Amino acid sequence: MKRFYREASVAAADGGWQVQLDGRGVKTVGKALQILPTAALAEALAAEWAGQGEEIDPARFVLRDLADYAIDVVQPDPADSVQALLRFAETDTLCYRAEPEDALAERQNERWEPLLRWVEARWDVHFERVAGVLHRPQPVATLARLHAAIAALDPFAFAALNTLTSLAASLVIGLAALEPDADAAALWDAANLEEDWQAELWGHDFDADALRAKRAALFAEAMEFARLARG
Repeated sequence: MKRFYREASVAAADGGWQVQLDGRGVKTVGKALQILPTAALAEALAAEWAGQGEEIDPARFVLRDLADYAIDVVQPDPADSVQALLRFAETDTLCYRAEPEDALAERQNERWEPLLRWVEARWDVHFERVAGVLHRPQPVATLARLHAAIAALDPFAFAALNTLTSLAASLVIGLAALEPDADAAALWDAANLEEDWQAELWGHDFDADALRAKRAALFAEAMEFARLARG
């Protein structure tokens, strides 16, 4: 699609802020008014529009897509979105470790255990750790408390959490990434611990490394989206 506007700006709107293209308010993919909770987030979305060239590249609308997801998907039916995200807690990557005698288990315990203990202390929950790949159900009380925690998030924080959790295959890492002082690089390394371990053993693959870098950038942008939406 060719660029159809000259200028992207930000204006106050009922209930928040809105990006305007040549003075016209932007709408979501679902045709709703795209009302954003903070001026900072609106400015970042306006920068995405302003940074487009003569041909619009949809892949460069990472923040806009997160905002549209919050408005079009989460706001109308938060219950379904929460339930879908909670499934990551049922099979969280950080709970599944190598056998104790495996050298990989030591690194998993070193990197993953502090994150699990943080979540357990923060929400007064307990996660079952599993040696191997056989599924073990998580406690009902744990899932109930985490359900309440993510259901309490506003749609924009939830949209960020959904992307962070999906990329990391871990609700624990997703929740940690929402913290104001979260370290994006450290959390992404934790999410990719097993892949990095294999690369150390057998060597790096160019395509795999390129995909990892692309996903790492998306992870960092989702964290930035959450920060901007907080104000």
